[in-house]
This record gives sequence, C-alpha cells and structure tokens, in this order.
Amino acid sequence: MADPTADAAVAVCFAVKIDGQDMGAFTSCDGLSFEVQVEQREEGGNNAFIHQLPGRVRYTNIKLTRPVTQESNRLAAWFATMTYPIKRTQAEIRAMTADGKTVATWGLTGVIPVKWQGPSMSAESPKVASETLEIAHHGFLNTG
Repeated sequence: MADPTADAAVAVCFAVKIDGQDMGAFTSCDGLSFEVQVEQREEGGNNAFIHQLPGRVRYTNIKLTRPVTQESNRLAAWFATMTYPIKRTQAEIRAMTADGKTVATWGLTGVIPVKWQGPSMSAESPKVASETLEIAHHGFLNTG
C-alpha cells in the first residue's frame, strides 16, 4: 500500500512574486482560503430537502510575515507604485522546503495591498524585527 505522506513536505518558507517581481521569502502565510456563500431556499410541497444555492465566493485576505531584511525594500518600491491610482496585480505564493523544492504554488488575481505593519522595537526587549504584509485578492489562478 502506498504511503499517503510520502509526498508530504514541510514548508519552511513562502516565496512571493507580485507582477513577476520577486518580493523575497516569508516565514508565515495565513489566509489562503475561500468560502462559497450558500443561500437556502425551501420549496413548497418538498419536504425531502432544502435547496442549497451557491452565491458569491468570498476570498479571505492573506497575511505574510517575515523578519525585516534587505528584501523589505522591494515591498517599499511596490507600495510606491500602488499609491495612486491603485491598480490590481497578479501574485504567486510558493511553499518551499528547506532545500528549495517547491511544495505547492498558488496564483492570485486582482491583488492589492491592504496593510503593511513594520517592526515594534524596544531596547528593553530585543527581538527579531519582523514585518507583516496583508493583501486582498479576487481569486486564485490555475498554476498547474
């Protein structure tokens, strides 16, 4: 019997490209999901089931986090092009293993930056400075 975990790999970083430009690697990626809103309709004389009608698809915002590095300048340059007018772009997120092998790839369409949060720094409690990028999108692209 085949081992279902044989192809499973632990992703240690997430490489991000926006409009083909490499934005570097992130250590955390949260929010790769979508939900179809379902509307329920009851039909008179039909007691066997309630109709489940698909509605709009809702894509959650994606949050990417990493330590601040020189790659952070690439984000700043991208933000500078997005101030006005804001234009939607395409992005790609690749889950990577420690040896650089791509585990999975997600393409995104209609991407805009929603929020960037820089590091909180204090001399009293030194720790790694990190940044978080939050993006919104219109959906997933077929990357296969």
